[in-house]
Amino acid sequence: MAYSDKEKKRYQKQVTERMPKSNAFVQCISAFLVGGLICCIGQAIMTLGTEFFKFSKENTAAFTSMSMIFLGSFLTGLGVYDKIGKVAGAGSIIPITGFANSIVAPAMEHRFEGYILGVGAQMFTVAGPVLVYGVISSIIVGIIYCFI
Repeated sequence: MAYSDKEKKRYQKQVTERMPKSNAFVQCISAFLVGGLICCIGQAIMTLGTEFFKFSKENTAAFTSMSMIFLGSFLTGLGVYDKIGKVAGAGSIIPITGFANSIVAPAMEHRFEGYILGVGAQMFTVAGPVLVYGVISSIIVGIIYCFI
C-alpha cells in the first residue's frame, strides 16, 4: 500500500513532535567531565602506586589497570555504573572501566540462570564481538606493517 505525500508529512510531523529533544552541548560537556573524572581517578591510582607503594613502571601500570577494572566491575554490580552512564553517556565508556562494565552487566542480568549457562555464557555477549574484531584488525594491520 502506497502512502500519499500528505500522509507521509503528517506522520513525520507526529514523529518530530513526540521525539525527545536532545541537548548535544550539555551531553558533550557531561561526557567530557565524567570521562575526565574517571581518567583523574586512574591517574590518582597510578600516582599512588608510584609514590606511595614505590612500584616499578610495569607494576604501576598493572596496579592501575586492575584497580580500574575492579572499580568498574564493582560499581556495575552495585548498579551505580548504569546511573553514571545515564548522566555521562559516552564519557562512561572510557576503555578500561567501560570494558569491565560491558562484561559484568550481561553477567549480572543472567546470574539467575546459573554460573555456566547464565554468567559464563552471557558474560561476553557485548565485549566478545569487540574482542574478535579487535584481534582480527590487529592481525591485518600487523601483516600490512610486516610487508611495508
